[in-house]
Amino acid sequence: MFVEEIKKDLIEDIIPFWEGLKDDDNGGFYGYLSYDLELNKEAEKGCILNSRITWFFANAYIHLKGKKLLDCAKHGYKFMTEKCFDGENGGVFWSLDYKGNPLDTTKHTYNQAFAIYALCAYYEATKETVALDKALELFRIIEDKCTDEYGYLEAFTIDFKPESNEKLSENGVMAEKTMNTLLHVLEGYTQLYKVSKDNEVLKCINRIMEIIEKHIYNPKLKRQEVFFDKKYNSILDLHSFGHDIETAWLVDRALEIVGDNKLTERISNITKALAYKTYEVAFNGHSFANECEKGVVNEHRIWWVQAEAVVGFINAWQKTGDIKFLEAAKAEWNFIKENVIDKRSGSEWYWEVDADGKPFADRPIVEPWKCPYHNGRMCFEIMDRAKSL
Repeated sequence: MFVEEIKKDLIEDIIPFWEGLKDDDNGGFYGYLSYDLELNKEAEKGCILNSRITWFFANAYIHLKGKKLLDCAKHGYKFMTEKCFDGENGGVFWSLDYKGNPLDTTKHTYNQAFAIYALCAYYEATKETVALDKALELFRIIEDKCTDEYGYLEAFTIDFKPESNEKLSENGVMAEKTMNTLLHVLEGYTQLYKVSKDNEVLKCINRIMEIIEKHIYNPKLKRQEVFFDKKYNSILDLHSFGHDIETAWLVDRALEIVGDNKLTERISNITKALAYKTYEVAFNGHSFANECEKGVVNEHRIWWVQAEAVVGFINAWQKTGDIKFLEAAKAEWNFIKENVIDKRSGSEWYWEVDADGKPFADRPIVEPWKCPYHNGRMCFEIMDRAKSL
């Protein structure tokens, strides 16, 4: 029942909603739908949004087939490669106007990583080698222009001169490095290694694992630190519950694809600890809190955090055999089903609800960060893991 309900939400709700956001006049997908379901066809088009939608439709096609799904993936890929990519300086812009002209020309490492993720999925779906070539090109850009001796830098000008990191800094700090960017570089590189088996990519995955082990993971608190200075010294007492449960399964996936037993033996203890700790401090029996800053818990229920909790708990159950994780995943899905999925016609999932499930009416249904990446991926992951459920 659990798996069938999730698959039903994917097929009957999530896919049709995002198909309806396809912009046949200017390319890509429309960038903004308000809480009141008013579509702004002239809103900016985030390149992360369009990368994630392309990734989503490529994976939907891989799982379900169907010409319409493939057409949407090709539509997103065409927009990405023709508009989001900077043909002069290399890399991917931050955002475009609704016609596809560069709007915010910031080059962010996070954005390059998601473009790699999308290109790898598109390559898996179509076997078009040019997509893999473009992914490897972005990988080289990240390694050549977005790193230093300590790890992965964040934000750059159009021609890759470092600039301040407003886009992935928050909670009152300006971070030179972030756990979030590192995690999603790992995610992109994992998929790139899966489809390319490139040894340089593998070396970089091993480097990221070492950074996670030595600098990101706090063994005393059994959590990841979030915001850092240049040398990966933490600059804020913040526990991001959603990122920790997401990291727990994404790092396990990377270990699975790399297939290095010694590395797995070292790192998998970290991912297990993250799953147990977030279950203990963030999960209340039915849903997952957002974060804890300086000892104060933000009890808001964010759409992506709930989706990652389902996958993270299922992964922890499959890994440990501890039945409480399976029960938690099913309880979390029930909360999503009853409270996070927007039942209004022409909508999808709410961005954010309170601990009792009441939605916040100032949060849009679509904008540059609100996309089918987290909830769509939850559906794909549960479908893939269904044999053990």
